Amino acid sequence: MDVWMISLLLVVVFYLLITEKISVDLTAIGIMVALVVSGLLTPQQAVSGIANPAVVTVAAMFVVSKGLMRTGGVEFLGRQVIKVAQKNVVAAQALILFSVAFASAFINNTPIVVLFIPVVMAMCCELGLSPSRFLIPVSYASILAGTCTLIGTSTNIIISDLSDQYGHGALSMFELSTIGVPIALLGIIFLLVAAPRLLPALANPVCRLQDSDHRQYLAELQIRATSKVIGKPAQSVFAERFPGLEVIEVASGDRIFRPGRDGKNIGADDILLVKGSPNDLVALLHEEGVELPTSEKDLALGAQKDAPIVVELLIPPGSSARRQRLAETDLARDSGIHLIAVRRQALRLSERQLHDVRLQTGDILLIWCSGSKLEELRGDTDYLIIEDVYQELVHKRKAWWAIINFVCMIGTAALGIADIMTCALTAAFLMIVTGCLQVRDAYRALQADVLLLIAATIALGMAMESTGASRLYAEAFLSLFSGMSPSVVLAGIIVLTSVATQILSNNAAAVLLLPIAVSTAVGLSVDPKPFIIGVCIGASACFASPIGYQTNLMVYGPGGYRFVDYLRLGIPLNLLVVVLGTLLIPHVWPF
Repeated sequence: MDVWMISLLLVVVFYLLITEKISVDLTAIGIMVALVVSGLLTPQQAVSGIANPAVVTVAAMFVVSKGLMRTGGVEFLGRQVIKVAQKNVVAAQALILFSVAFASAFINNTPIVVLFIPVVMAMCCELGLSPSRFLIPVSYASILAGTCTLIGTSTNIIISDLSDQYGHGALSMFELSTIGVPIALLGIIFLLVAAPRLLPALANPVCRLQDSDHRQYLAELQIRATSKVIGKPAQSVFAERFPGLEVIEVASGDRIFRPGRDGKNIGADDILLVKGSPNDLVALLHEEGVELPTSEKDLALGAQKDAPIVVELLIPPGSSARRQRLAETDLARDSGIHLIAVRRQALRLSERQLHDVRLQTGDILLIWCSGSKLEELRGDTDYLIIEDVYQELVHKRKAWWAIINFVCMIGTAALGIADIMTCALTAAFLMIVTGCLQVRDAYRALQADVLLLIAATIALGMAMESTGASRLYAEAFLSLFSGMSPSVVLAGIIVLTSVATQILSNNAAAVLLLPIAVSTAVGLSVDPKPFIIGVCIGASACFASPIGYQTNLMVYGPGGYRFVDYLRLGIPLNLLVVVLGTLLIPHVWPF
């Protein structure tokens, strides 16, 4: 009876995950509720997956990945691609794919693909190329690299933990590399050769003339007496480190100078009227010797309690601040708010000083305030809060802290000094206390739906094991390969996992099929380790469908793809991974 109940529950779970009639997190909670109500598991067993080391490790890795992204450690590499592409497009594509693969072997691949989509689109706009020839390969390269290390994908971490629970040992940091690296290399070579021939050359749907003033702000910066820029020409003072920052005017004493005309050198206490992006302006405020004219303290975006945050405020129609001088607004009088810059359509502001600007509907103010002050502003109808700008800021000055932290995490895990959960938690903690990431960003980095689904499917796997369902399924699966060699059965396991991961999440497919793989190996009287590795490989072979993996779906719109485009390139790549996995796994992990 229990086997029938768990089988019925599996059918319902598959249906809900495939159709997404309800959200993934609700499906996960429903799984745990059903397991308790049906009596298949005790309440403690049903929620035990939440405290599973695999779930904790994956959560910590989300935080670590976010810290690396926020400090610009990955972005710098991506931006070099356009320079290479101007000389050789093929070399640029190879650099893109190998850069994506290298980063994705150690970092959650979703932010990596998010980062490279605009890089690819910008490159294609600049060189007149079709992004549809690049974007699916970017997604596929990130997925291929996930099999290269233990932390390459959350699926590997989950399988490693479950393998240890079943008594077959956890996977080491680079254990998968022996087959993951060759598969990734051959897969990327296949993409470089096949993608231009199998993917359509579509027009770039978002390629347009770039507005050079897009998200450009006007700001005032005061030069301290100890600043290193004193004596330098105003026209080129920031050109080397901030080429996108333009000095429009210099206020020195009672006189106003225009750098391009007057040839003014920077002096102590000069006030510069500059135009630039939020990233450049905030980065410049971290520099010694430059400050806001009205600020009494430095801008510090750290991990302290009630840490400051940079946000945008939009002036809506009907705001009482309209037609007021900026200096007369309640924002300017509030000691807890620091005005950094203002943006207006086309930036045609005639006032010589920023605080003389009379606000209009649609003006956007860039401010710096504490988290608690931001909560106060939410109740003020005179301003609409736009927090997206903070998500775009890159704290480059913390990049070395983030990189050292990450390298130490990899090193300690690889040397076996500590287990991967301890290393990941320590790295996540250090990302926050060193100021690479604020606590609010760490919470936002946690993908609750993914974590809940992992916890629920772990509980479902426990129920399958305790009811004997996994053994029954394994026997049914074995009957299809009666009299065949373990290698053929291994190929069947990889294919089965790969098919399942096209329609389910790779985490769910791995957790559901791992008990079947282990039971199958026991039924054949062979070592289960090759079959466990086969599930790892199969769970990452999700190339034939846009819904097979979230990065596939992310490039669907920007590339202008159709479902058939994934089949053209994905099916051959899937077959390549299955064949390579079947041939290589027994040589490294004998039956």
